[in-house]
Order: sequence, then C-alpha cells, then structure tokens
Amino acid sequence: MPNMTSIETRPKRISLRLGLAIIFGVTLWRVVMLCFNSTDLFVDEAQYWFWGQNLDFGYYSKPPMIAWVIRFFNAISGSDSTFWIRVSAPLFHLATALMLMQTTQRLIGGDEGREIAPWVGVIFVTLPAASLSAVLVSTDTIQILFVTIAIWAFLGLTKRSSVAEALILGVSLGIAFLTKYSVLFLLPGVGIAMMTIRSARIAWRDVIIAGIAGAIVVAPNLWWNLAHDAATVRHTESIAHWGGDEDGGNGGGLGKHLLGALGFVGAQFGVVGPVIFYAMLWAAWRMIRGKSDDREKLLVWLSVPVVALITLQALLAKAYANWAVTAYAAGTILAVWLLYRLTRKGLSTSLIIGAVVAVILPVLTVFAYDIKLPNGNLIMQRYVGRSSVSEEIAAIATQANTPVIVADNRDILADLFYTLKGKPYHIYARNFGGFPKSYYEQNFSLPADTTGDVLYVATGSFDCTAGKSELIKSWSPDFGNMKGKTLYAYRLQPSCLTPKS
Repeated sequence: MPNMTSIETRPKRISLRLGLAIIFGVTLWRVVMLCFNSTDLFVDEAQYWFWGQNLDFGYYSKPPMIAWVIRFFNAISGSDSTFWIRVSAPLFHLATALMLMQTTQRLIGGDEGREIAPWVGVIFVTLPAASLSAVLVSTDTIQILFVTIAIWAFLGLTKRSSVAEALILGVSLGIAFLTKYSVLFLLPGVGIAMMTIRSARIAWRDVIIAGIAGAIVVAPNLWWNLAHDAATVRHTESIAHWGGDEDGGNGGGLGKHLLGALGFVGAQFGVVGPVIFYAMLWAAWRMIRGKSDDREKLLVWLSVPVVALITLQALLAKAYANWAVTAYAAGTILAVWLLYRLTRKGLSTSLIIGAVVAVILPVLTVFAYDIKLPNGNLIMQRYVGRSSVSEEIAAIATQANTPVIVADNRDILADLFYTLKGKPYHIYARNFGGFPKSYYEQNFSLPADTTGDVLYVATGSFDCTAGKSELIKSWSPDFGNMKGKTLYAYRLQPSCLTPKS
C-alpha cells in the first residue's frame, strides 16, 4: 500500500464551486430525464402513492413518511403523474449531498475539511444506489437525509451542549424512524462510540432532550401500530423471517445461510460501488489495528456495525441489500476521507464508476421499451408492462359488464388502483382470512355484503365451490414484469371468494 501521507498519491482538489456544479448538474440531469421516463410505477411506488391518497400515521408495511412526501408533491403540483410521484427522489439526494458536505466540514474542520467536503458530496450523489433510487421513489432517499442531519447535530453536540441541536438530533432520528425502522440499526454503534471514545460523548441533558423529541415524533406511529394489531412490525417480522424460513422451519442448512450472508455483503459492493465499500471495510481494519484517530473511529462506529448487524440478519434468516442504507451517510464520509489520504486512483475510479451509472441509468428508463438483453428480454422488464395489464383487466371488466374488480396479487392491485384512478371501476383485494397479506387486503378487501357478479383476476386457475363462476379470459403478457405468467379473469359470484374459516 502507498504511504498514507504521500503527497504524490493525494487526489486533485475539487473546488467548492466545481463540486456544487457537479452535484446540481447530476440532479438536473435526473429531473430532466424523469420528464421522459417511460417506465410504469413499480409495485412499491404505486403502493406509496395510494397510501398518500389515504393519509394515516402508519401503513401495513412501512411507517408513513414516504406517503406524506408523495402526497405533498402531488398537492403542490396538482398532479399525480409519475414525474411528480418520483421527483422528490433526486431532490432529496441533492439535499443529502449538501448536508454531507456540511457534516464533513464539521467533523474534520480546517483546510482538510474544506478540501474533502466537495469530494464527499460528489461521490455520494453519484453512488450507484443514489442513481437507482433517484429514478424510483423509495424510503431510502428520505431516510438517509435525516440520518445525515442527525449525525451533523450529534457532531455539534460532542463539542458543546445545545438545546437547539439536541432537538434537531431527536427530531431527525424520529423522522428517519417514521421513514423506515432500519434506523434502529444505528443505535448500537452510537452507543459503543459514546462508551469508548471520550470525544464522542454528549451531555446527558442533550441525550434526554433528543430522546423526548424523538419519542414525540414517533409516538403517533407507535400508537397506530398498537391500534392495528402491530401490522407494520408483524410485516417486518414476516419478510425478515425472524420466525424461521418461509416454509415455517428454521432449517435450510448452514450453506444456505452462509450464501445469504455472503450475498448480502457482495451486494453492498454494488450498492455504493466497489471502491467505497472496500474503503469502509479497510477503515474498520485500520481501527482494529489501532491506526485510527477518534474521528475516524466515530465514523466506523456510525457505519460498519449497521452492515455487520444486517449481515448477521442475512446469516440467520433474510435481508435485502438496501437495508444497510443508514450506514452510508457516515460511511461515505469515512471512505472518501480515507481514500483522499490514500490514493488519487481510488477516488477517481469511484467517481468514474458512479458517473457512468448516473448517466446511463436514467437513459435506460427513457428507452425502457427499446433496450434489450441478449436473451431478448427488456433490461427494464420489471418496470414496464404493469399499466398494460391493468388496461387489459379494465377492458375485460367492461366486456363482462362487471365494474367490481377483485385481485389476489399485490403487484396487480397496486397498478390497478393507480392506472384506473378516476375510472368507473371498484377495486378490491381478495380476503383470504387471518392476518392480511397486504395493505390492500387489510383495508380494501371485497365487502362481505357485495351483491352481483364480480370480475376476479387470479394468478392461477380457480375453482369455485360456493357459487357460479365463468372463465372470461386467460392470457400471458408478452412483455414486462408479468411476461411468462398466466393470468385468469373470472366472472363469479362474491360467495366464491368468501374466506374459509
């Protein structure tokens, strides 16, 4: 390895003006390309939009912040087009990049902080994860901003006690919690840092103020969960498989669990790019070997334990690659600061990789129906074809003279509610009985007192033993996310869909 202090390996300085130009330029590119984005709303995006039409303090699978944000942008624009549903994403990333620059300056300080801060902002805004989540609205884009604000406030509190910054810390963590519960993975690392690093400790008064402020912010969502049979918590438990594997057991073999953990760790090289994630791991190794100062140690404790905890979750049950997003506020500062002192090539390579993804990914969304893989499938196959299925279902319902549409699939239901909004159809989820399997089954199940025939869209053949049913049509979409699957549309009596006791 090159000498850490070698002047020859130090990267060229990015001026504040150039850094801001790149950050705003990337954001402008993303916003402009969103105007021409030809993909359908992904299932989660359509669901978040629908939540925003039904404002609440909580929802089946997530806290409420994403719904509130989408509703806000729809309200100020007077539109619920895909552009206005998604445009908050690049704007949140812009705000996070700027906030990370301020946080970097607050942590490092002096000329070194001023030199590194623009690099941090530029690297963050071009991370592969930022490029992907800037074309698809998600909880991650909101959460990482408020995690960054919380870290900024925390760093200030380590230098001096402040009621204002304690309030900012508590409220920011509370909003991050209202966005996604994974913010809780930050807390063990914060606790260890405060116990082991004297300069990372804050006054007990500030801890109490932050705790009270955070509790006030999250209280409505906790109350909502208590009033709704802990729906969000139970859903999180089910997707994490805390009770065992999907088949209800705890088996699968050591090999399967090891592959799950390795797969999660491997995915992180794609989430933030291979250079940045390697630098984070190397920083952790430096800390273990006693080569880090207190500031670097603090960044390690604010990032790497999150990845470690979710890797453990992946080893024991299941974890998704984006669950570690809270690690990459402090993690980006940590990696860039380390690379800045290590090698010009590392930072420039990371920036090149990120810039290529930042340019290409929006282009793929514009030409979503044109760019194909060698096997003939569209590269963006998961993100197209959804509205076409909904329009086909609407045409079948009109033909069968059955304005009541019932479906058993969350993907189909999500797009039906969005694509058919304002049209003369009544859309419901099939009620299977027991704990609901989706937000739609929880709140929009077919009413028990429904009379008259309904159109039932199923993802498998269906036999009715409690009434009359007629198969109107079965078809297999020739493109998009449902390609290769067979859908069935039945006209039947509501009694056919009565939950089994």
